[in-house]
Amino acid sequence: MEKVVLEGFTIAYEEQGQGEAVVLLHGFCGSSAYWEKIGPLLADDYRVIMPDLRGHGFTDAPMGAYTIEQMADDVAALMKNLGVSKYTLLGHSMGGYITLSLAQRYAERLNGFALIHSTAYPDSDEAKEKRLQAVATIGNKGITPFVDGLVPGLFAPELRDTLTVEVNRVKEIGYKTPPQGASGAALAMRERVDRRDVLSSTVLPVLLVAGENDAVIPIERTFTTEGPSVTKAVIKGAGHMSMYEAPEQLAAVISDYLRGVPSARK
Repeated sequence: MEKVVLEGFTIAYEEQGQGEAVVLLHGFCGSSAYWEKIGPLLADDYRVIMPDLRGHGFTDAPMGAYTIEQMADDVAALMKNLGVSKYTLLGHSMGGYITLSLAQRYAERLNGFALIHSTAYPDSDEAKEKRLQAVATIGNKGITPFVDGLVPGLFAPELRDTLTVEVNRVKEIGYKTPPQGASGAALAMRERVDRRDVLSSTVLPVLLVAGENDAVIPIERTFTTEGPSVTKAVIKGAGHMSMYEAPEQLAAVISDYLRGVPSARK
C-alpha cells in the first residue's frame, strides 16, 4: 500500500504492473482490496492503480458529509501527483458515480471509462431515505452490524451459500471502513445528480457492465445509452460483486474493452 499526502489529505492506493494506466475505483464500504482478484489479471499489460476512496481503507476519513465531486477530485489529484496525464477509469458501484463526475469535468484526462454494476441515475426518493437509514444505523450500532446487513445482498442469491469465503472476505474489507467515512460517502451518494447526459454525449469509449442477477442495480439502470462507442456486457449469474463472483469473466470483459481503447491498446 502506497500513500501520498496532498494538501494535508492522505490518499492510499495499490499499484501493479506497467504500461498505460488503468484506474479501478471500488464501491461503498470497500477499498482497493475489492480488486485483489482483478488487478493481477490486468497487470501483465497495464499499470493498474487502485485507490482507497475518501472515507475508505487507508485514505483519510474526515467527519461530515462528502460529495461525489469531492471524491472525484481526490482521484484526479492523485493521478496528477503520480504524473499520469491520461488514463482509463473504471468504477464499481459508488466508484462508477465518481467515474461519471470525472468524465463530466475532466474528460480530457481520460482515454475511456467504465461503469461496473453502477448507474448514471440519481438516487430515487426511496433510495435517499435508505441512505439516511444507513447513516443512522452506522451511528447507532457501528460499522460491523451495518456491513453484516449490507454484504449478503450484494451477491446473487444463488451464490451466497456457495461463495461463503468471498462473502466473508467482502465483510472483512467492509469492517475496516471508518464509520464516519461510510456515513460521509452515503450522504455523497444521496445527493449525487443525474448524469445520464454524460453517458449519452461522451465521445470516449464506454464500457457498461451489469450483473445478470444484480438486485442492487438492475441491468436496465446500467444500460441507459446506446452508440458505436458504447460496449455492454452482462456477467452471467453474477449479482453486484462480479469481481468476486466471476473474476475471470469480469477481467476478460475489461481486457477486451481496453484493447479497443486507442491509447490503452495492447
